[in-house]
Amino acid sequence: MHTIYNVYRVAGMTCDHCANSVTEELSGLANVTDVDVNLSTGSVTITSADELSRPRVAAAVASAGHRLAD
Repeated sequence: MHTIYNVYRVAGMTCDHCANSVTEELSGLANVTDVDVNLSTGSVTITSADELSRPRVAAAVASAGHRLAD
């Protein structure tokens, strides 16, 4: 098994509540082993055991009330 790291910028993620919501949604995706949110950069690093498609990540982030930055 291999480990994959993906970093995405999340628009409007500015507080702990935002970070917790995004973390909860992304952690629920299959094969995700860790989610690390950095509020100062507005980014999230997702560690997974398999590839995650951008649309799948975007849908999870949208469920948390945010969107991926372009």
